[in-house]
Amino acid sequence: MNINDLIAIVKKKIEKEIIVQHINIEDKSFLHTGHKGNDEKKFHLKILISSKELVKMGRIQSNKKIYKILDKELKNNIHSIQILIT
Repeated sequence: MNINDLIAIVKKKIEKEIIVQHINIEDKSFLHTGHKGNDEKKFHLKILISSKELVKMGRIQSNKKIYKILDKELKNNIHSIQILIT
């Protein structure tokens, strides 16, 4: 899977399950090039989400919800994920 397809899937899945005012997803894989255990087939994503729903849930519960939504992608295509919620 290429990064653009992955970003589109992640965005679509999050927007389907969560009320989102704004979402931005960035590929940060380049930051991990050359690191031990780095797999070029898995990506490092930074997800910035503006969501009143997630803010009300609190950080731990909102992160758990996102991890559950992206379970398949985390197992197959994502090595690392950074989530910022506003």
